Amino acid sequence: MSEEDVGARLARVREAMKKADLDGLLAFAPGWRRENVRYLTGALFRGAFAFAYLPADGPVTAFLGNPADAQAVRQAGWVDDVRTVDLPDSAEIASVIAAAVPGGGRIGVTQYELMPRAVLGPLREALAGRELVNSTRMMDLVRLVKSDWELTQMRRAGVVCSAGWEAFVNAVKPGVREYEIVAEVEAQIKSMGAQDNFMLMASGGDEVRGMTPPGDRQLQVGDMVRTELTPSLDGYYAQICRSVVLGPPSEGQLKSFDLFNEAVEAGLAAVRAGVTGGDIARAENDVFRKHGYGEYTSSKYTRVRGHGHGLFPDEIPALLEDDETVIEENAVIIVHPNTYTPLCGYHVLGDPVVVKKDGYEPLLTTERILFSAPV
Repeated sequence: MSEEDVGARLARVREAMKKADLDGLLAFAPGWRRENVRYLTGALFRGAFAFAYLPADGPVTAFLGNPADAQAVRQAGWVDDVRTVDLPDSAEIASVIAAAVPGGGRIGVTQYELMPRAVLGPLREALAGRELVNSTRMMDLVRLVKSDWELTQMRRAGVVCSAGWEAFVNAVKPGVREYEIVAEVEAQIKSMGAQDNFMLMASGGDEVRGMTPPGDRQLQVGDMVRTELTPSLDGYYAQICRSVVLGPPSEGQLKSFDLFNEAVEAGLAAVRAGVTGGDIARAENDVFRKHGYGEYTSSKYTRVRGHGHGLFPDEIPALLEDDETVIEENAVIIVHPNTYTPLCGYHVLGDPVVVKKDGYEPLLTTERILFSAPV
């Protein structure tokens, strides 16, 4: 990323901070939610925790839990002040903030709700007189709109999605175990530069109610094998949702595909800058209601009708009917009405897209069909 792009990114964060009346922003990264520290440092790291502090004016300071992650931040080249700290001791973090905000003021904290008490308590004490504000939502909205550089990475991730799905279909054979399919997919996408992959799957018939991490179940003729495959490149994720039948599809599987494909198309037709997550979810769910399957759009059977993508695989907006997040141009979302119905069990189908002023840009080249693997 160019210095100009880095500067524009930090300026975007500071604009949000100004609107929220924040004098500084402390990004916290527990082991499984690293997106905000990555956004401020440009580095990929894998440690159990990390912090990055952005003052209202001045450079970023990074605090890492191990030397390897500290070196990754230095190599990224965005941050000069890189420190290794040993939690729960947060004294050094507090001293940097206190120096930047000498008295009073408001400090935003991302992933505030996930910070261990052993860290948060001493931090509050050391920063007495300053208000600590949960700023997770603020940063979610900052990251919602992608820069040209970010979109380039996500288009690359879309190419890897399509290649990963091709490897998935080729691995579907009678007697193959679920984890063996994942091994083939991982080999393909890692050879193309993917650093990570969030993946769920399920195999079987109409008894399947959802997806899980892959197990040792052996595939049988007639199974429908479903997956969410979500590789990341340079830290940016894109997801493909597809299903493949081992052998000729049944009448129920074909009817289910038609239902889900109609819902995906309705959701995509609603996509444009200025709509909400709820607008897209309603468009999808209305298709299910029209065909008499409205009850299967509820939380009893499914979670969301899609979601955002970025430095985390499941970002805002959540495509739910009550979601009021306004989706701006150059956000990236996946429209996927994944749910259970009696037609053939849990069905998976969805495409990631870049939101545009009057529509969307697809990120996949994979056909949206019900795939069939030979027996």
